[in-house]
Amino acid sequence: MDPQSEENDPAGLRLYHLDLYDSYEDLEIFSEEPFQRRDLALHENRKTSSAETADEAQSGLPKVAASLTERPGLDKGKGTEAGQLADVVSSSEGPAGKGGSHPTSNAAKNSHPAMETPLPMVSTQSTQEQRTLGLNNDADKYCITCCVPVRALERAGHGHEEHEVIPLVCVVETAKDELHKNLSRLEDQITHLECFSSHLEEIFITVEENFAKQEQNFERQYNDMAQTLEQRYEENLQALGEEKKEKLEVLYGQLINCGENLDTCTELMETIEELGQRENRVDLIKTASAALHRLDEFLKKDVDVNLLTPADFETRVIDSSDVQELMDSFSIVPASLPPCAPVMNSQDPNSATGTSVKVCWSFFSEETVESYQLYYKRVSNDTSKEEQAEFMLNVKETYCTVINLAPNTQYEFWTRALNRAGAGPVSERAVYMTAPLPPVIKSKEIQSCEHAALVCWHSGNTNPVDSYTAELSKLTDEEDREDGNVIMESIVGIPNCEALIQLQPRQNYLLSVKAINMGGASERSKPVCILSTGTSFTLNEETAHPLLSVLEDGLTIACHKTESPRSNLSFHENSFTRSIAILGHGIPFQGKHYWEVDVEEEGEYCVGVASENVSRDSYLGTSHSSWCMRHTLTSSRHTYEFLNNGMSPDIRITVPPRRVGLLLDYGQGTLSFFNTDIAQHLYTFHSCFQDFLCPCFALKEPGTLRIRNGITIPTYALS
Repeated sequence: MDPQSEENDPAGLRLYHLDLYDSYEDLEIFSEEPFQRRDLALHENRKTSSAETADEAQSGLPKVAASLTERPGLDKGKGTEAGQLADVVSSSEGPAGKGGSHPTSNAAKNSHPAMETPLPMVSTQSTQEQRTLGLNNDADKYCITCCVPVRALERAGHGHEEHEVIPLVCVVETAKDELHKNLSRLEDQITHLECFSSHLEEIFITVEENFAKQEQNFERQYNDMAQTLEQRYEENLQALGEEKKEKLEVLYGQLINCGENLDTCTELMETIEELGQRENRVDLIKTASAALHRLDEFLKKDVDVNLLTPADFETRVIDSSDVQELMDSFSIVPASLPPCAPVMNSQDPNSATGTSVKVCWSFFSEETVESYQLYYKRVSNDTSKEEQAEFMLNVKETYCTVINLAPNTQYEFWTRALNRAGAGPVSERAVYMTAPLPPVIKSKEIQSCEHAALVCWHSGNTNPVDSYTAELSKLTDEEDREDGNVIMESIVGIPNCEALIQLQPRQNYLLSVKAINMGGASERSKPVCILSTGTSFTLNEETAHPLLSVLEDGLTIACHKTESPRSNLSFHENSFTRSIAILGHGIPFQGKHYWEVDVEEEGEYCVGVASENVSRDSYLGTSHSSWCMRHTLTSSRHTYEFLNNGMSPDIRITVPPRRVGLLLDYGQGTLSFFNTDIAQHLYTFHSCFQDFLCPCFALKEPGTLRIRNGITIPTYALS
């Protein structure tokens, strides 16, 4: 515990974190001072009888002040409620004597500036007025003189009529405030001790690691010393063996020589003795002459009878200077050891961009660290050298922003610390990920109506991302569109590359999309404009007949004239092959949808709706899955047919329309056609639409059709 906190605590409160010990019995090693609970006078005197002496009653007033001001963590300044209560209580024991009552003096007000304003719990009225109010008010009071609570009904009969009283609720509120302050202080102490406990655990681990390093250092030095001694022993033993061999060879040679001389002497003696026994003088003379010659030669030979080599060995002085150096170095504990391994932190949210990531690690040791080496490589199954290449950065701090990385890619990071003693062990590896590339919205495929929009986009990333966030902002005028916008709504956690977004009718919006992964969010995509004034759709060019083309505005269809046979045309897999037609993207919203088509009065065309799987090898209106208005031109008149499954009612139209309006109502199962020039209803199909429908358009001869969508349904179409 902080010494300052211990001085401020009158009771000397001590707290020990039980996580540091196995049981409560382990706490007995500490000599704790007895813990005295300090309650407010309100609780201490609850059992005080009405028979207390006058001195005890008079001394109760300062007890309240002391009890309220001596609580741990209580601010004893004069600006607090407790300080104000203490000042008022102290002023009540002025020169008038203990237990005396008098109004608060001007001197007291001057010495306590905080008392110049009315107190929230102690009235500034005179003592007599307080007594009167205390007796007349039916609420429970607290007697400052006796330091006991007094019920309103019991006050008159228990001798408190002349005592100073304050509302009991004020004392209770003050007690609650002090308890709350002490509770907050205890929570701070617990937090401090928990942090200290964590620090002790870190130091404990560091001591163990340093001990292991020192043990390894001792073992290494002992091994070096033993290896040196063993080497010296082998060298001296080998030299001693060579000296022994040399001595034995000399002695052996001398022994052989002595033996040869001894044999010669013995042989000559035997010869001389044999000559003395011979009787033939002629043979004796001949033999004696040869024997005398050999004897003369042997006697002339110098026979060395001295020892050629001494029997003792020379004294060898072993050079142990290097051993002594090892001993000296062993007796000195190294001033520093290589630092222990750092601990890699997990990646923080939003800590990466598409090309960079902030890497952090921790070092839980008191060892000196001069720098760190940060290693990283790309996480990939590719075995190429480029993908498996490792990179290293020298870093001074425990964090580093690594740049020039690939977007939406995982990287492994690990580090080690360095000091004068060398480089420590490497840390465990941690995986970080860069943020993705921004998506690309398919602006030509946006489907919308007054209440919703279906938006699709390309991810733009090779690796998958976790989710997407669509950000929607409302445009009020052209100035907003140029100067920027404020995000009105964010749709988070979108799993796929499309989203159905709810809109408010008759508004202009800007929509952008961000890709999200564990590293953070990508930059916003290029925004697109969405109108909620009516139904908007785009044309599916994959379904277009080769003779049809969509102009740059995306809503004008043109039929081209060609003399090439049908076999030379290039058909797509999903395109119409017989009817020169095209489909729009499906309208995936329930409710009513309206659009208009500008037609040429002298052109032959077909407009309506069809299911997405309508036969591409048939004409529009000839199957049960298409509902169309077809205009054909003959030499005598205009013919208008409303076709479904090849059947049409007999309807005559006298005013050829130049703009045809179509109203599709999913709820009612109707498709209505209008001559918008004169607001005339032409015909209505009634059917049960099972699936979402696609607008369809066809031309028979070269010409154009212009589509107008995103417009409000006219009132005459709703009647």
